[in-house]
Amino acid sequence: MASVAALREWPAATSSELDAAADALRGRRVAVLTGAGVSTDSGIPDYRGDGAPPRNPMTFQQFLSDAEYRKRYWAGSHLGWRRFDGARPNDGHRVLASLERAGAINGVITQNVDGLHLRAGSQRVVDLHGTMDRVRCLTCGQIFARADIAERMTDANPWLDEPDSFELGPDGDVAFTQISEFVTPSCTNCGGILKPEVVFFGEFVPTEKFAEARALLLGAEALLIAGSSLAVNSGIRLLDQATKKRMPVVIINRGVTKGDSRATIKIDAGTSETLTELAGRLTS
Repeated sequence: MASVAALREWPAATSSELDAAADALRGRRVAVLTGAGVSTDSGIPDYRGDGAPPRNPMTFQQFLSDAEYRKRYWAGSHLGWRRFDGARPNDGHRVLASLERAGAINGVITQNVDGLHLRAGSQRVVDLHGTMDRVRCLTCGQIFARADIAERMTDANPWLDEPDSFELGPDGDVAFTQISEFVTPSCTNCGGILKPEVVFFGEFVPTEKFAEARALLLGAEALLIAGSSLAVNSGIRLLDQATKKRMPVVIINRGVTKGDSRATIKIDAGTSETLTELAGRLTS
């Protein structure tokens, strides 16, 4: 279920806004930073969009400190996984992939963990906050495919059907409270704690991952931000790098972002349709 922000009516970008954005980006190597607003048209909700319901996601410290927290996390995550994994790229993802093929952008830095940019055909993608389709053992470092872990959890919890009435969360989880009988997965190599390879609240973006994102940005001459409110520190740090280099910055997002005052042009509209219109101007 998408957030209220994705369902309400929003005005489309005006021709003058699109022309100004195209003028700022045309002829320059463009790096792209995307957030949850790019994936709302694929049925994945936004954490912070205007009208999004308040959430209290589990922190990394809670996950590490208490087996009951881990049981609650994995139960909700397992219930949401099949619907999350079944999401498909939308026009916004496909347009960015086509712009990369055309040489108009040099890659995508994404705060999303859904893998939809890669499924849409983007080649250079920095998954700044990780990806839900991999699971790592926090003890020995062994990596598992999420599909394999999901199969193990289904086998261990045959009583659990996925109720479609539960509301899907932005990170592929659902709210679930009946956890007393749920069996959590453990590492088959060492018995250690397993965690999806995503950055939890209260957890730092890996140094090497941010360095990869920074390198992509510094190899560009302009920054396009799509579907992010820039509420997370990693996005602001990249915006800081862009403004220090005096790059043109174009922001497309429904609602206010923390970078609006520094944008060359801000377009308050949906990402899929705006990116499609903007791409036509950049490649014509």
